[in-house]
Amino acid sequence: MLAETICSAVSAAGLGIAAITAYRKRFLSAARIAAYSLVPLGLVMTGAVDWIADTAFSPVAWAGFGVLGLAWVLFLSTRAVERRRGGRKEATGGAGPSAVAPAASSPSRAVTAKPQAGATAGEDFSDIEAILKKHGI
Repeated sequence: MLAETICSAVSAAGLGIAAITAYRKRFLSAARIAAYSLVPLGLVMTGAVDWIADTAFSPVAWAGFGVLGLAWVLFLSTRAVERRRGGRKEATGGAGPSAVAPAASSPSRAVTAKPQAGATAGEDFSDIEAILKKHGI
């Protein structure tokens, strides 16, 4: 009953402020203020205020929020333990993370060309010199 009275008073005050704003020829602002002030009245008329007040003062509802909080903490703690273990599963004996495709071959490494033992350092830049000569540099 108290919540409905407060919401109705807020709506009445908002509509009064909207009327004063409209009197000052600021109709767009007055319409916006009137819209905001009608929201609490609409909540009272739909019964949402009763539902919120019953939920806020209900020990069962608060116990439900506590259970949801406990579930959230459990989810976070199990996630932290999984990250700390590195994604290992206890069924595998904790030997290490399992391979995604155990039958797949390992990636091959690219072979880089090494200069021959008799080659000098100047011969490595022969292709660069050719490009520079082509452009007249």
